[in-house]
Amino acid sequence: MGHVPLHADFAAAPAFAPGTQPDSAIRLMASSGLLTAREPLLDSQIQPASVDLRLGARAWRVRASFLPGSGATVEERIARHGLFEIDLTNGADLETGCVYVAELQERIALPSTMRGIANAKSSTGRLDVFTRVLADRSTTFDSVAPGYVGPLYAEICPGTFPIVVRKGSRLSQIRFRQGDSRLTDAETAALHAVDPLTDAAVPCFEGGVAFSVDLEGFGPDRIVGYRARQHAGIVDVDKVGAHRWKEFWTPIHAAEGAEIVLDPGAFYIMASKEAVSVPPEYSAEMVPFDPLLGELRCHYAGLFDAGFGHATANGEGSRGVLEVRCRDVPFVISHGQVLGRLVYERMAARPDALYGTAKASHYQGQSIRLGKVFDQGA
Repeated sequence: MGHVPLHADFAAAPAFAPGTQPDSAIRLMASSGLLTAREPLLDSQIQPASVDLRLGARAWRVRASFLPGSGATVEERIARHGLFEIDLTNGADLETGCVYVAELQERIALPSTMRGIANAKSSTGRLDVFTRVLADRSTTFDSVAPGYVGPLYAEICPGTFPIVVRKGSRLSQIRFRQGDSRLTDAETAALHAVDPLTDAAVPCFEGGVAFSVDLEGFGPDRIVGYRARQHAGIVDVDKVGAHRWKEFWTPIHAAEGAEIVLDPGAFYIMASKEAVSVPPEYSAEMVPFDPLLGELRCHYAGLFDAGFGHATANGEGSRGVLEVRCRDVPFVISHGQVLGRLVYERMAARPDALYGTAKASHYQGQSIRLGKVFDQGA
C-alpha cells in the first residue's frame, strides 16, 4: 500500500539501549526499516523523545469509539462501524461531538522488547481535540505492543471547536520504550536532589511529581486561565497564529478567595502553580486523570520532552499548562490545589536536540498560553 518495505530480517535489526528512545535512535529505526511511512519521514517530525505522526489521505466517520480487540484489525472494525469515508487530501471539516478514525502515514515494526506509547501533541490537546492512536488487534488505546508489525490509525474527537485537518496534519506523537524506563518515587526524589524538577517549596514525589493549579493569575490583568467559547468558529489545525484568540476563548481573572467554580462539560486552559523542569537525560508524562483528585480530567497531551523547562532564559523552569474538563457536576478548585502528577522516564541516551534549543519549541518558558494556532500563542 505504498509503504517502504519493513526490515526483512529482525535478527539483524539494531540493538537499542534500555529506556525511552531519543531522536538518534528514532532516526536509526527509520533507516533500518522499523519505522516507515507512505511519504518520506521529515526531520521536523522527530522530536527529542518522540516522532510526530501524520494523517494519511483517508478518514472515516464512525458510529462510536472502539477498540479493535485481539481478534480484529482496525479496518475490519471500520467496515462494521463506519458511516462514510472522508478524503483528507485537500482538507476536510471534522465536527464536534463526532468520532472519526484516520489512517496514519507511519507504520512500525517493533522489536520484541520495545513498546510504543502515543499521546496527543500539546497543540492538539489545547484545542480540546481528543486524539488516541489505534493499532491492529490492540486492546488498549495509545499503546502498541512489543513486536507489533503494521499500520497505525488515529481516533479523532473534536470537543469544543470543529476543526479542519488534511493529509499531513500532525495531531499525535509516539515514543518508543525499551523495557520499563519509568522512575520510582525514590528515584524521582533522588533526581530532584541533584537537578531540581520543581520549584515547589515542599515537593511531593508520591506517584510522580505533584503539580497544582495557579489561581493568583499572570500579568497586570491577573489572568488565571481561559474558557473555551461554545459555538465559536472552525479551527484549522495547521495554520499557526491565524485565529483570533478572543473569538474562541474567554479569559478568566483571579477571584476573591483564589478559587473558581468549573462548569460541567466546559473546557479550560490553566497553568500549574509550580514551574517544572525535565533534565536532558529524561522525559516526563503528565498523568491525565486521577479520580482521587476530583471529578475532572486534567491534561489531554501528556508528553514533556527532554529539556522542557531546563534551558529557559531565566533557568527557573516552565509552567505546565493544564487542559481541564469538569465532569458531571460543578467543581470548585482553589489556588494550590493538586490536579495531577508528572511521571519521569529515563532516556536511553541524551537526545541530540533538546526541547527549547534546536527544535521549534512553542511552549518553552511559558506561563499560560493557548495553542499555537491562535494569535495569542504564535
